[in-house]
Amino acid sequence: MHYADGRRTGCLDVLPSEVAGCSDLNTTAFLYRLFRAEDPDLVVFTGDNIYGADATDAAKSMDAAIAPAIDMKLPWAAVIGNHDQEGTLSREGVMRHLVGMKNTLSRFNPKGIEIDGYGNYNLEVGGVEGTLLANKSVLNLYFLDSGDYSTVPSIGGYGWIKASQQFWFQQTSSNLQTKYTKEQPKQKEAAPGLVYFHIPLPEFSSFTASNFTGVKQEGISSPSINSGFFASMVEAGDVKAAFIGHDHVNDFCGKLSGIQLCYAGGFGYHAYGQAGWSRRARVVSVQLEKTDSGEWRGVKSIKTWKRLDDPHLTTIDSQILWNRGSNGARRIQMEDKI
Repeated sequence: MHYADGRRTGCLDVLPSEVAGCSDLNTTAFLYRLFRAEDPDLVVFTGDNIYGADATDAAKSMDAAIAPAIDMKLPWAAVIGNHDQEGTLSREGVMRHLVGMKNTLSRFNPKGIEIDGYGNYNLEVGGVEGTLLANKSVLNLYFLDSGDYSTVPSIGGYGWIKASQQFWFQQTSSNLQTKYTKEQPKQKEAAPGLVYFHIPLPEFSSFTASNFTGVKQEGISSPSINSGFFASMVEAGDVKAAFIGHDHVNDFCGKLSGIQLCYAGGFGYHAYGQAGWSRRARVVSVQLEKTDSGEWRGVKSIKTWKRLDDPHLTTIDSQILWNRGSNGARRIQMEDKI
């Protein structure tokens, strides 16, 4: 969102006819429009939530940026990017502020372990109450701090997901899979996982226009070294998609080694973009399987689309990210939106 000082902060990369009166409040208005249209079960903010360098008071800017989710009483989670800490709060300070806000499911870090960064945590989405899966996590959400800039003098560029974070992720994924498949009622396959962080992995460069959905209009601004997190996700076996921010005029999803790597496209108006190319947001919809006897089971499919901040809040690029496989055209009635 690159939020700064509200009404006093002007827009970047909008049409000449849109410049007058355009500010951070346009970002706020888009959030309200989106939430009213989609009524999400969870909102995820994928970093650079504020643009610290232009924020007079980073805490107040973050409060204003997240305010629509809190006002509408929506559960939300956040990771931090490479610009959140460039103002009056450090990276640690930004994350501590986020975890203290209303309605947040964000967490500072796992307790009792040494780990790099701030805002590494996971959320478990339980099965339907009153069913056999009520006490199991049928969908696992992982959030990681992808850093800001390299702290190694001989390596320039952006930060990366470190070994300690990958170890935590692998252990967490393994433990969740063991619970799901080995404890009663035992499930045949692991519950699907979704991963959220800010800076793209080098593997986001693997695609051409022929094998992704969406657009690529700028280079992939990944770290200059590959720390191996994509391999960690593949080896874990449960991750179906990863969602990032960072590159504002890319909005594609491409599948590599069984994992969908997805941008969302820039959301905020005080963020660089492309004049005439609408700000946008990605929606993820998770459907549960329902048996012939009417009982809800685990996740059956994961779908996505984008919403544009145009006069019609247009929906584009609907696609299925993952499907467990169907043995019949059963109608899915229950879904969670992220």
